[in-house]
Amino acid sequence: MQKRELKNLLYEQVARIGRAVSSPKRLELLEILAQGEKTVEVLASEAAIDVKLASAHLKVLKEARLVETRREGRFVAYRLSGDDVSALWVDLRTVAEEHLVELKVEMERIFAAPEKLDVETRRSLLAKARRGDVVVIDVRPAAEYATGHLPFARSMPLEEIRQRLKELPADRDIVAYCRGPFCMMSAEAVALLKEHGYRAHKIADGVPEWQAAGLPLAES
Repeated sequence: MQKRELKNLLYEQVARIGRAVSSPKRLELLEILAQGEKTVEVLASEAAIDVKLASAHLKVLKEARLVETRREGRFVAYRLSGDDVSALWVDLRTVAEEHLVELKVEMERIFAAPEKLDVETRRSLLAKARRGDVVVIDVRPAAEYATGHLPFARSMPLEEIRQRLKELPADRDIVAYCRGPFCMMSAEAVALLKEHGYRAHKIADGVPEWQAAGLPLAES
């Protein structure tokens, strides 16, 4: 094989990943799968698309070796093919926020500076949660929490918060997180908690961001 042909082949292989992540919906599916294994039916529902379209997107991701499947009876479950795929999503989003003014402006509108954690503030939050100075709540579905969550976080899915308010201390800050910066569940949780007089805040981090920063996760 000639040198030029070899180089073309190498770039073409890498471009397979680029093509696979060129769809907004496929990026959303990667973010959802970064929370844990899910069936195509669940993925379709959470991405607000029909099952047929979700299957087509997942086929593209599978062909690029970004996702894997596992059959369970008549259902097919999908999962990311590695932690590096979750990190790829975080890196893509971070680069986009750094270089695309439109995205940066929107993210600054959604998240104030203290809510966007860096290495130091992540470690500080971990230390406060360990001491019990703050209560960290994971407002994702319970199955996602069980797959992996921030250390010392409590599982309190968004739809259960109103019925479980008495479980939360009124004299400490409550910190809510969900799937990451594009997820709105934590904002809804904070609004609900503030309605009831709690000192509530949200953070931009989800499990993928925490993991990409090299910090430990906990499992149930």
